[in-house]
Amino acid sequence: MDRMSTVPEDGALPTGPSRVNDYDTIAEAYAVENEVSLANAYYERPATLALAGEVAGRRILDAGCGSGPLSAALRDRGAIVTGIDVSAGMLELARQRLGDDADLHVADLGRPLPFPDNAFDDVIASLVLHYLEDWTAPLAELRRVLTPGGRLIVSVNHPSSIYVPRLYPPGRKPDYFATHNWTVPWTMGGQTAQMRFWHRPLHAMTDAFTGAGFRISVISEPQPVPAARELFPDQFPALTTNPNFLFFVLQAV
Repeated sequence: MDRMSTVPEDGALPTGPSRVNDYDTIAEAYAVENEVSLANAYYERPATLALAGEVAGRRILDAGCGSGPLSAALRDRGAIVTGIDVSAGMLELARQRLGDDADLHVADLGRPLPFPDNAFDDVIASLVLHYLEDWTAPLAELRRVLTPGGRLIVSVNHPSSIYVPRLYPPGRKPDYFATHNWTVPWTMGGQTAQMRFWHRPLHAMTDAFTGAGFRISVISEPQPVPAARELFPDQFPALTTNPNFLFFVLQAV
């Protein structure tokens, strides 16, 4: 799973009438692939954990937790983790991984979250926001549940990826400055789900973050972990020269 627009990524967001982004359909097959893929296991997840740094004792909301691999890694590092996802199927897999006492909730980032103000020291939104057309209300909610000075750690599809033919739908003329979407089918385990992604330029991302009350501390374009070079010799060079994802560390002010 090394291609942004045609392969699964962590996190699930709202399903509409057309059942786009329906992770329930592919939950089990997706969870298996997520454990070992170049994009997730050797690139995005290690980068997110590195940006999170020392998390022991910190209350962390894993927003779009999927089947729970990031939540498990954070918990192993001593964090107090709460997970949310819109996909009940993915949350069931997360519960199997994390245990019956895990703090997991079905929740939609497009609606108010079931938590009080200042409930978390950190929120991690791993490969989630690029499923949403409008970031205004979701970012406001994530800011609300963070303590003053708390961090929002975000990874999203890299906006430059629309210029990489293998990552962008053929036949479409890229417009970097427009906010627009495309939908692609993911077939896994004999099931197909339609996945819709939203492209927005970098300035639209940063404007949304600062407008929601965040200060940008870090913008990062990391490399995959070194072990990926031998494990994925065919895919590794493309990923290291054309980054799939863009990472932010934001501070609530």
